[in-house]
Amino acid sequence: MAAGYLEILRAKHAARLLTGTLVGRLPNATAAIAIVLFVRAQGGTYSLAGALAAVYGVANAVGQPLLGRLVDVHGQPRIQLPAALVSALAMAAFAFVGTDPLPLAYTTVAAAGLFTPPLEGGLRALWPAVLRREDQVHTAYAMDAVAQEVMFTVGPLLVTLCVSVWSAQGALLLLNAVGVAGALSVVVSPPSRAWRSAPRAAHWLGALRSPGLLALLGAFLFIGVALGSITVASVPYADDHGGDVVYGWLMAALGLGALVGGVVYGARQWTGPPERRLRGLVALLAVCYLPLTLMPGAVAMVALTALAGVFLAPAIACAFVIVDRHAPRGTVTEAFSWLVTTFTVGASVGTGLAGPVVEAGGAPWGFTVPAVAGAVSLVVLLATGRVMAVPVGSGVVAASSENDPNRAAEPRFSSGDRA
Repeated sequence: MAAGYLEILRAKHAARLLTGTLVGRLPNATAAIAIVLFVRAQGGTYSLAGALAAVYGVANAVGQPLLGRLVDVHGQPRIQLPAALVSALAMAAFAFVGTDPLPLAYTTVAAAGLFTPPLEGGLRALWPAVLRREDQVHTAYAMDAVAQEVMFTVGPLLVTLCVSVWSAQGALLLLNAVGVAGALSVVVSPPSRAWRSAPRAAHWLGALRSPGLLALLGAFLFIGVALGSITVASVPYADDHGGDVVYGWLMAALGLGALVGGVVYGARQWTGPPERRLRGLVALLAVCYLPLTLMPGAVAMVALTALAGVFLAPAIACAFVIVDRHAPRGTVTEAFSWLVTTFTVGASVGTGLAGPVVEAGGAPWGFTVPAVAGAVSLVVLLATGRVMAVPVGSGVVAASSENDPNRAAEPRFSSGDRA
């Protein structure tokens, strides 16, 4: 298992690109908690903090595919670095201005979210040029999904550490400065500078004109709903079984389960179409959400929550492969960015939906939301099976022309059985 991952990290530029992308995404991964802590330090209400965090999230969801499309057209350095600078400067303005005047606070937070660079989609567009072999790229997708779980676990800890030893304002400034450094590390690398998208057909829908991609996004919207609803349903459970400490263990267990599942999934080579494999993974994901409704004691509940996360990272890694197969020519960064946006929107919907459900029926009903959402996601995949079975293109196992500065004819990874 370790040998497969070490082979990826030993590839030229691979470790730098992965690390730079993760560091560059720190401001985005920590934005919600950093904004809440800053507003609290300013004497603002939790309602205001939640509203500002929501504005950031919505703006980020809008900006990712738009900036992804610009990256596909103009290249990574011309878009990623300026976007990172604008986002960091907007958040710095928010840190210095604070919550008064309120319209300016909303404007700066919205700008910071809107201009967050699509580093996540950009990295997945670069993997084929860096690794060359199909099996290595698929392992890198799994490693990417695992790294995200680590980042979303470590990121909040970094925020709270900065706040405790410095200040909430300092945390905002430091994390965004570090984010710019991460983006800079990526865009000055040779693979990023050499990368060029394949020529794309002029179409206002861009990546969304792919029926297979639309089906995948529809399924992942509900996976996002499931994940977002768990974070809310776990609150009343924790209140009755030990308070904040138990809630922290539940959230950590969810991330740990996903991390373990992603590591195991990426350690082996898989045969058969990834679309069929995704249906199996989502089915297992939905089934593993069901035991949460039993609400046993704290120790057993932590174990069940870890189980509920096991198939999340594998499903995400499998989705990355499917995006690559179904993204229309010249839209790979935009397509990956749409997956990020859809998942984020779904998580926000799940958070908003679980609240009223918990208030009406308590925690047991709250935990039915992820189970139902997982089942709906599976239904979407089953209903669109024929559409997703036909990838946009096929080709040889070689570096994609998304990475060809001479814009050669675009080869893709084989759409046969190896995926």
